[in-house]
Amino acid sequence: MSDSEQFASDNYSGICPEAWNSMAAANRMDEPAYGEDRWTTRAADGLRDLFGTDCDVFFVFNGTAANSLALASIGQSFHSVICHELAHIETDECGGPEYASNGAKLLLGEGRNGKLTPQSIEHLVTKRTDIHYPKPKAVSITQATEVGTVYTPDELRAIRAVADRHKLNVHMDGARFANAVAALGVHPSEITWKAGVDVLCFSGTKNGLALGEAVIFFNRQLAEDFEWRCKQAGQLASKMRYISAPWCGLLENDVWLSNAQHANACAARLAEGLQGLPGVSLRYPREVNGVFVDLPEPLQAALRDRGWRFYDFIGGSSRLMCSWSTSEQQVDRFLADVKSLCERP
Repeated sequence: MSDSEQFASDNYSGICPEAWNSMAAANRMDEPAYGEDRWTTRAADGLRDLFGTDCDVFFVFNGTAANSLALASIGQSFHSVICHELAHIETDECGGPEYASNGAKLLLGEGRNGKLTPQSIEHLVTKRTDIHYPKPKAVSITQATEVGTVYTPDELRAIRAVADRHKLNVHMDGARFANAVAALGVHPSEITWKAGVDVLCFSGTKNGLALGEAVIFFNRQLAEDFEWRCKQAGQLASKMRYISAPWCGLLENDVWLSNAQHANACAARLAEGLQGLPGVSLRYPREVNGVFVDLPEPLQAALRDRGWRFYDFIGGSSRLMCSWSTSEQQVDRFLADVKSLCERP
């Protein structure tokens, strides 16, 4: 087995050829620094065309910076952000949003299958309104969620309705936004600005880039001074074209969508192959490129002994992630090992 055969994370994957070629093209000549280059302009315009609206676009190095700085742009230190209790900004960003905002508190909501509900948002906003409580200012939604489920356009509009009622802005953590679009089969606008999302953090890293996230402000008033936030936080790349040019490769011919569709299809093949095996059960519905499955501990150990890499995740389930570079043959080899181990006496 090669070292590349793993289902640990879509972060393990390399750079897709189209992104690599765009970066190589950007390397053929000198360009102005700090985002004044033509590649950054082209990538930002490409994202505006993709979403079909005039929006402000910024590029940063990683998802934690994107989420933290975007949320800091919405409120102040005495405000709070409502998110699901399993949200990445709560569980895996080391207090980044609180740090970037100088202390804005995360308020944790509930909902089945990793999805925040309007009722949970309503409860957190209204349970206290006195000056001793951090004033709710934003709702953060993860699309797709940390457990691989997606918010439908109707669900997003229902959240927007609650947000409007309480004058909250809506942030979307789109670490796997491309996979959500592919799963829902909708235009990207239908689950962003048309559904009331104010700012989207659109990941490229999990979709075929080496690094680089796009922070897209549909509510352009929130973008005021955002470039200064990026500079202060060490997120203004001097050679910005090496972050933005690969985005041009993703956007051309909808490579970003094809990559996500492929990853989702591999995960669907994996989930289908696991169903019905003794002692094996899916923990959450498989909707994008992740399969969350309960595997007996001896089976987990035996798979790892055979060289397979995967993570134990939320609630003890095993997380099996597929990426743009996962192959059907890789999925089938994994399933063959699982089946052979399940058949052992």
